[in-house]
Amino acid sequence: MVATEAKAPAAPAIALQSLRFVGHGLNRPECVLATARGDLFTADWRGGVAHTRGDGTQTLYSARLPGDRPLRPNGIALRADGSFLLADLGEELGGVFVLDRNGGVRPLLQRVDGIDLPPTNFVHEDVLGRVWITVSTRLRPRAAAYRGDVADGFIVLLDGRGARIVADGLGYTNEALVDPGGHWLYVNETFGRRLTRFRLGAGGALAGREAVTTFGPGTFPDGLTFDAEGGVWITSIVSNRVIRVGPDGSQQLMIEDCDPVHLERCERAFVGGEMDRPDLDTCGGRVLRNISSLAFGGSDLRTAFLGCLLGDRLACFRAPVAGHPPPHWNH
Repeated sequence: MVATEAKAPAAPAIALQSLRFVGHGLNRPECVLATARGDLFTADWRGGVAHTRGDGTQTLYSARLPGDRPLRPNGIALRADGSFLLADLGEELGGVFVLDRNGGVRPLLQRVDGIDLPPTNFVHEDVLGRVWITVSTRLRPRAAAYRGDVADGFIVLLDGRGARIVADGLGYTNEALVDPGGHWLYVNETFGRRLTRFRLGAGGALAGREAVTTFGPGTFPDGLTFDAEGGVWITSIVSNRVIRVGPDGSQQLMIEDCDPVHLERCERAFVGGEMDRPDLDTCGGRVLRNISSLAFGGSDLRTAFLGCLLGDRLACFRAPVAGHPPPHWNH
């Protein structure tokens, strides 16, 4: 596959006026999952996972870590038994924890290859039960890696053989998913501004790293998911963009909601190596609040729900193509 770069159309395919909103009182719903039953689950910085049902009712499943340390879930995964895997974005340490709906919490992985896991970005359990974990950077503070010339992020695989780093040297590793065919692991490099993939080999080995597509100014890929026609849907922080990447690497801008002045300021800071946390803590949009993930749901898998860094609810829209059912779809 030859990598291509964004050539955005004059206008997004989906109008902001068509957006609807679900949920209320959420706290940093960075990662969103949807199921066939109509449930939505979002990471929540009150210390766990918020459950939003189809009738609008909500439940928070929360806990504190040992030592009364706050739980700061970034990526989440839903397991077949109803429990959750949480990637903890702690101040100094990270790790992956199992959260039960009764508030029980226990560590799944805190060390790998002789090192403590740094603040941990994302976790994904594939159809084979393998757990894929991403760490964006080893730097402290993490904002020191908001640059195009830093590539110290890595990917961990946890399976029956144990845990090990299977890919390293990535430009701020973000969401990573095994494709529906089970042949590739796709991963966003947020500040490398690439959608990258690795061929999956025996024993979960990763090989043949390649850039599916690279992104232009203002696009910082965070979340990803697959549709039923072989496309990959990407959410971009800062610019509030949703981009569909076709099987050939081409890009179609689906949504955009950004203040040009704010976006230009952030882009200038990024190019100058001066981007910092306040740049990510400003929404820069009229209605979207720094979108970070996307999940297809609804009875026909054509309702797209958007997680975000700064909002307290989820935006959603009707997509022109159905999503591919994720591994947890029938959990």
